[in-house]
Amino acid sequence: MTNSTLENSLNPLRVTVFVVIIAVVFAIFGIRLFSLQVLQQADWLAEATSQRILELSTPTLRGTIVDRNGTVLARNVPSYNIIVTPANLPEDAADVDDVLRRLSNLIDVPLSRSEVTPDNPYVPCVSDHGILEIVDFGETTAPFRPVKVLCAVEREDALILQEKAVDLPGVDVEIEAIREYPTGSLTAAIVGFLGPIPQTLEQQMRELGFDPNRDKIGYAGAELSFNSLLAGRGGKRTVEVDVAGQELRDVAAAEPPVAGQNLVLTLDTRLQQAAEAILLGEIDFWNTYFNDIRSNNGVVIAINPQTGEILAMVSYPTYENNRMARLIPGYYYEQLVEDPLDPLLNHAVGAELPAGSVFKLVTAVGALNEEVVTPDQVIKTPGQITVEERFFAQDVGNTRQFVDWRDEGFGELDFVHGLANSSNVYFYKLGGGFGEEVPEGLGICRMGTYARALGYGNLPGIELPDAEDGLIPDPTWKRINQGENWSTGDTYIAGVGQGLVLSTPLQVLLSAATIANDGKLMRPTILREVLDDDGNIVQEFEPELVWDITQDPVISVFNEPATPGGCESKLVRYNKPIKAEKTTVEPWVIEEVQEGMRLAVLEGTLEGVITSVSIPAAGKTGTAEYCDDVAAEANRCIPGNWPTHSWTVGYAPFDNPEIAVVAFVYNGGEGAAVAGPIVNQVLEAYFELKTIDTTAGVQ
Repeated sequence: MTNSTLENSLNPLRVTVFVVIIAVVFAIFGIRLFSLQVLQQADWLAEATSQRILELSTPTLRGTIVDRNGTVLARNVPSYNIIVTPANLPEDAADVDDVLRRLSNLIDVPLSRSEVTPDNPYVPCVSDHGILEIVDFGETTAPFRPVKVLCAVEREDALILQEKAVDLPGVDVEIEAIREYPTGSLTAAIVGFLGPIPQTLEQQMRELGFDPNRDKIGYAGAELSFNSLLAGRGGKRTVEVDVAGQELRDVAAAEPPVAGQNLVLTLDTRLQQAAEAILLGEIDFWNTYFNDIRSNNGVVIAINPQTGEILAMVSYPTYENNRMARLIPGYYYEQLVEDPLDPLLNHAVGAELPAGSVFKLVTAVGALNEEVVTPDQVIKTPGQITVEERFFAQDVGNTRQFVDWRDEGFGELDFVHGLANSSNVYFYKLGGGFGEEVPEGLGICRMGTYARALGYGNLPGIELPDAEDGLIPDPTWKRINQGENWSTGDTYIAGVGQGLVLSTPLQVLLSAATIANDGKLMRPTILREVLDDDGNIVQEFEPELVWDITQDPVISVFNEPATPGGCESKLVRYNKPIKAEKTTVEPWVIEEVQEGMRLAVLEGTLEGVITSVSIPAAGKTGTAEYCDDVAAEANRCIPGNWPTHSWTVGYAPFDNPEIAVVAFVYNGGEGAAVAGPIVNQVLEAYFELKTIDTTAGVQ
């Protein structure tokens, strides 16, 4: 028998390499475990906690909006939705099919309609999916989160379904608050509507406790301007959930939601309703009279001149904000946006228009205060005058005709009669000067000063998002925006509210209200009170005086209209520096303008139009030439026969005004004939309502 020796056939080098590899692998795993469990412990613990602990927003109630008499303009009402919680459906597939089929028959929603895809996503209350597709979407995303299969069902139907839900596991009725606007389109331009939280505000609103997938914010009107007051603050719950998203327990004390505050607006819905009916009635009358749609656009605003409270604000055409209550219908919104009359715009504060002769109040105050004319000075007012139009001081110029609205003119007029009759020639001379008769006109710079003093421009503002500044032009503006110098002709037509001058109806009203209030410009407002959830007054309206032009200085800038510089220029004119000084408006100047407006009612352009006898009133008419895109498309822009807007402002009582009204009718024609009767009827409606309230003992 032969002895043999057992030999190891493994190469020692291979064994060593294998051991090293195993050691390296274990080392890598060890280092990774050390990194995860020690170095990154805090990060991964936070990540795990974020998956396990959720902060849930709880809804709050938005504040209501009412008018000065308590009439509800915006409130919250319950809306009933049919929901399904996928995790609460039966475990057996056949039972699930039976529940969903019975639900489909009860609510008349197809069991299956279209699949949920990236191109056709599920959007609650909007998308067109069947019950199976909606439930499947919910089950694959968040099975314990209810999905809506039908929204805004009738209350009676919701109650019936809730009774039957005992036999329909997973099915329930959800009640959510949505906005309702009882006065609808009547006050839509002021109240506004709600819309989804935009992405740009998502983080900010989350910090305030709101859920962008559920809550809404103001998109227009008071809903937007006062959103921070109305919205309140959402509540917060911190809960623990399992891997499927089911809530297990609250891990911290809940933060209750804070209800929004309630607003009392200055509007009187009764006067608002009367003003709208009067405006639409007048528009309809003239459209019928001419057998043509001459106008379908107008504005009426009423204000208390002594407090600045807006009593009525009608902007026509408008929209129905109740159609935006749950969501903003795409087709309806597109229809509103594409409408050339822009019904989404509050024209009362956002339409920039040629003011025409109502702007003569500015020229009147400025010219009398700057001693361009005296009250008793008689000025010749023929049917037309000829002026040398120059664009710079040494310009030879060309002749240009400026005509009065009355072909034969008015003969000779003093100040109050010039204002009462609204003579164009009279105010051409006051604005631009005329030979030795009016050696030095008011000029565009001083005209702009007095325009801003009376409420034109970017002050005093109002709490509405549509508000625009209008345009009081000057030489610098024209050079920058139109590439040419200011001309003497620009000044003449600006003095009668034409040419480059643009204003909003609210600004026109403020100029008349300031004069009616003896030179005191009050800040216009739509807010009367802010109330808390229990009805206690949090903030009460206090009239705010912007300025008193008889006490607070205005800047009076003197320059030649054809000066190369603008109104703030320090250039030398004819070797003389431009004079700029502070001055106030003399109280007697305001009184003279008031008398001119009163005379307009007694024997001027408003004679027989504003017919109140027991309550003396004053006013001013305006007929403004224009040519915009709508007029051009309708072939109305005919040189020498331009289409015209209709304006009238008025206030009463004359000696202690409680109300001032402006009426504007797009393409309405003569101010006295079309806008004048509107102002008259609104004044009458106001005093009729006052009599009713006094009789009823209402303050």
